[in-house]
Amino acid sequence: MQNKLTGFSQNLRKNMTKEERHLWYDYLKRLPVTVNRQKVIGEYIVDFYVSEARIVIELDGSQHYSEAGEHHDRERDDYFRRIGVKVLRYTNRQIHKEFDNVCHDIGRQIESSMKGRKLFV
Repeated sequence: MQNKLTGFSQNLRKNMTKEERHLWYDYLKRLPVTVNRQKVIGEYIVDFYVSEARIVIELDGSQHYSEAGEHHDRERDDYFRRIGVKVLRYTNRQIHKEFDNVCHDIGRQIESSMKGRKLFV
C-alpha cells in the first residue's frame, strides 16, 4: 500500500491544482521551515505537511462537499488528531478571494504549534 501511495503522491506533486500551486509557490515554499507537498502519512496523502509544527494543510475543492467527501474528511481529520497532527482546511474559494488571510492564518498556526517561534522577524 505504501509504495502505491508514494507513486500516487509523486504524480499529485507533478499535477498540483492551480490553488495548490498558488499557495505553494507564492507562500509555503518561501517559509523558513520545511513544507512537504503531497506527503504520505499513514494511509493518507495530504496536500501539505509541516513536520516541525505537526500541521497538515488541506485545500478543499468541490469534491469535499459531497456527503461521501465530508465523511472521508472527518475520518482523515480524526486519524490525524489521534496521532497529534493538527489539520488546517481552506477552500479553493478562500485561496482565490482571501489569499493574504489564509497565509496569515497558516503562519500564525505554525508559530503557535512551534511554541511561539517566529517564522519571520
